[in-house]
Order: sequence, then structure tokens, then C-alpha cells
Amino acid sequence: MAMSGGKDDGSPMMEMNTTPLIDVMLVLLIMFIITIPVATHAVNIDLPNPSAPPPDVVVKRDKNKVVIMPNSAILWNGGEVDQGQLLSLLQATLAIKPEPELQYQPDPQAPYDTSVQVLNIIKGSGVTAFGFVGNEQYSEFSKAADAK
Repeated sequence: MAMSGGKDDGSPMMEMNTTPLIDVMLVLLIMFIITIPVATHAVNIDLPNPSAPPPDVVVKRDKNKVVIMPNSAILWNGGEVDQGQLLSLLQATLAIKPEPELQYQPDPQAPYDTSVQVLNIIKGSGVTAFGFVGNEQYSEFSKAADAK
């Protein structure tokens, strides 16, 4: 790096040396970047405690169907269950080998909040044989209008 001590005519140098100032600013910038907390994108889910399923609800060995009704009712193979019972039924299906298929069919008028809660319960239970059913009736607009 070349340095100049001023002009040849003997007058003093009038420019300020900004290199130390830039060095200090870069060090401060790096320190601020390091101290910024890491942004986490997490969704906290409070799953219900499992409770015993009602005696009339059975777990089938080949496939089970979960339906969400417009009134937020959860149906397991046609029988109404709550979220805690759904979790215990899902855990019971994991004990069956091979794992039975779980079919999920929310009603078109079912509340979104209930549908998301049920999907979170299914995801949290560890079920792997899972599928959405009933969407084929909405493959064309004319079919959805005729269904009503």
C-alpha cells in the first residue's frame, strides 16, 4: 500500500484517513449480526390427552375412516369421538401389523379449525398409512354443484 505524506510543495495533507473508521464500523456490524437472535418458525401444538374410546367404536384391521362433519363432530368409522379418543384410536392402529389405512374425509362445510386440529393429531400420532378420500367428487365444478 502506498502512502503519501502530502504534496511536493510542502503543504500538509488535508484528507482524513478513513481506513481505521471503516475497520471499526465493520467490527461493530459483525458484532451486531452475531448478537441478533435466530428467528425460529415453530408452531406449538397442544394435543389433547388420550381418553378411552367409547365401547361401540371399533378399530378395523384393513382401513379406518375419519370424517369431519359441518357441526365440528369427528366420526371414526361412523361413530362420534372426541379429539382425545381419536388420539387413542390412532395409537391403537399403530399396534396392528400391518398398519391399517387411515382415510381422512372432511365435509366441504366442516370448520377449517377442526380440520387442522384433527390433521395435527394424526400427524402427532405417527400414523404412516394415511390418505385423503372423497375429493374425486369435486374434480369438476358441475359435479360439485349437482351433489347438492
